[in-house]
Amino acid sequence: MTAAAHTTPPAAQPLWQPSPEQVAAARLTRFHAWAAQRHGAPSPVEGDPAASYAALHRWSVEQLPAFWAAVAEWAQVRFHHPYEQVLAERTMPGARWFTGATVNYAEHALRAAEDPARADEPALLAVDERLEPRPVSWAELRRQVAALAGELRRLGVRPGDRVSAYLPNVPQAAVALLATSAVGGVWTSCSPDFGPRSVLDRFQQVEPVVLIAVDGYRYAGREHDRREVVAELRRRLPTVRALVHVPLLGTPAPEGALDWDTLVSGEAPDGPLFEPVPFDHPLWVLYSSGTTGLPKPIVQSQGGILLEHLKQLSLHCDLGPGDRLFWYTSTGWMMWNFLVSSLLAGATAVLYDGAPAHPEPDAQWRVAERTRATLYGTSAAYVMACRKADVHPGRDLDLGSVRCVATTGSPLPPDGFRWIHDEVSSDLWIASVSGGTDVCSCFAGGVPTLPVHVGELQAPCLGTDLRAYDPAGEPLVGEVGELVVTTPMPSMPLRFWNDPDGSRYRASYFDTYPGVWRHGDWVTVTEHGGVVIHGRSDSTLNRQGVRMGSADIYEVVERLPEIRESLIVGVEQADGGYWMPLFVHLAEGATLDDALRERVRRTLREQLSPRHVPDEIIEVPGIPHTLTGKRIEVPVKRLLMGTPLEKAVNPGSVDNVDLLHFFARLAEERAAG
Repeated sequence: MTAAAHTTPPAAQPLWQPSPEQVAAARLTRFHAWAAQRHGAPSPVEGDPAASYAALHRWSVEQLPAFWAAVAEWAQVRFHHPYEQVLAERTMPGARWFTGATVNYAEHALRAAEDPARADEPALLAVDERLEPRPVSWAELRRQVAALAGELRRLGVRPGDRVSAYLPNVPQAAVALLATSAVGGVWTSCSPDFGPRSVLDRFQQVEPVVLIAVDGYRYAGREHDRREVVAELRRRLPTVRALVHVPLLGTPAPEGALDWDTLVSGEAPDGPLFEPVPFDHPLWVLYSSGTTGLPKPIVQSQGGILLEHLKQLSLHCDLGPGDRLFWYTSTGWMMWNFLVSSLLAGATAVLYDGAPAHPEPDAQWRVAERTRATLYGTSAAYVMACRKADVHPGRDLDLGSVRCVATTGSPLPPDGFRWIHDEVSSDLWIASVSGGTDVCSCFAGGVPTLPVHVGELQAPCLGTDLRAYDPAGEPLVGEVGELVVTTPMPSMPLRFWNDPDGSRYRASYFDTYPGVWRHGDWVTVTEHGGVVIHGRSDSTLNRQGVRMGSADIYEVVERLPEIRESLIVGVEQADGGYWMPLFVHLAEGATLDDALRERVRRTLREQLSPRHVPDEIIEVPGIPHTLTGKRIEVPVKRLLMGTPLEKAVNPGSVDNVDLLHFFARLAEERAAG
């Protein structure tokens, strides 16, 4: 059989359910009632939030122009020139949104600064490993953006020019993004833990005219000097006309560079001058992980991101003035862009620059406590690491301000849901979300009016026609299929940079199901409308025609205290056979003996199925990841199939290339016999 045999069991009782008062207070509830009155949305179902959301979602994907016009009006989007049509072309790729309209993303991000009553409230809260929050007020943020935008114009930055940043998650990065948007420039950034090759693989493709770079950063209690890396970037980016030096370590600006503090010291009494740009004008370039080639430079639009993030942050995250969003991220990951967009909702962005678990495993929880975060976002891997480290956030810290814990990066296992519920708070909204750099948003995730079921994302997001498809392109319910989106979203890429005929873009998402976005994840849509993510479909395990997600195996194996982390791949062999090894990185003091191997096999057999039991269990010194923390499955599979290391993976995309040599040697040993 070619379709997956896995079915979703009947839903158990929800782990959490919002109270009637919480449902009534949610911005989503108010939007629904308003959209029913003004834009033809179906009326809410009295006393049944699940039926109400299902009806609203169905309307949002069947009546795309009406839904997105409603979002724009609800959020009071300022169109400098009004739009002619909400959706002129409905095709994918090629959808054209809000034709004729002009907007500016930065103008909307700084709207709260226009309110004198909010001028002194924090727009940003900067935190490092010393856990001493440093506020940047709305008035000060607006002043710095105005000053820097004026300097960028004086440097000759025009609409469409690229401004690149090599910065950590600090206020300077947020200021630079907003100033770039204000002048109509195109933003692109990398975290300073990226090495020169990784940065050049990205920035050389887009040819920036300005480089804003830090002298170094602090991480895990140590200072990391990056001046030599910056010098190399400067040499090898010939289009850069100006280097801006950000002295986080206190070093003087190199010769010919401009000093950050000088650029943002000016006064602009009238505030920033916002360049009105077409709705589909590029806002930023994000990058795919680039594990098997140059990272794909993904171009997203000012208007598309503005609308998508207003919807996501206000309606799905339920954020507004007075809220504080803390998401552990770096400037090399799309979640940083999403974090800065919390300003669109009038919320405060908490910018944490530090190691995720330093000096103690509960470091992120302490940031949430100190900053009084209302929504705290992190990775599923961090949650599971806290569980293994016996962390007790609810017992040891005051997390009373946190009403939602959100996770992404990989599927949150059922044990992760239970741990948050048991160890943080039993009355806590848990929002496991899934989307991608490709749309800089979520396809499915949090809904403040719906219950939370263990192991599930609550629902597909509004305006996102998410489905599970079988190989023939037929939708599945209760069975594993390919995650697809059948209608366009405003934040889908305009294009890839340097892909003039669009062939690379089409091949990435639309070749499998023409006209339908295929994302590359295995997913189950449950009978009650929830979503279960099983892992990447391009690294799918396929035993005897039955497809299995790697995430299901990781969730079971990594419950065992001896297993720190694991990686599984399936390798098709020349003789028609199939080899499925499980690689394990052991916890300190653990030994991979016959007893542990048997425990792993027995656990997988009992909790999943005999098909999930690996052919071999092999100890490794560590598990390789992309620079954004995702396990590298496809390159490891290629190595084990005999592909040379230099062709199997782009080394600049990997957190520890040395770990890949283990798999290359293993492939050689197996080939030799």
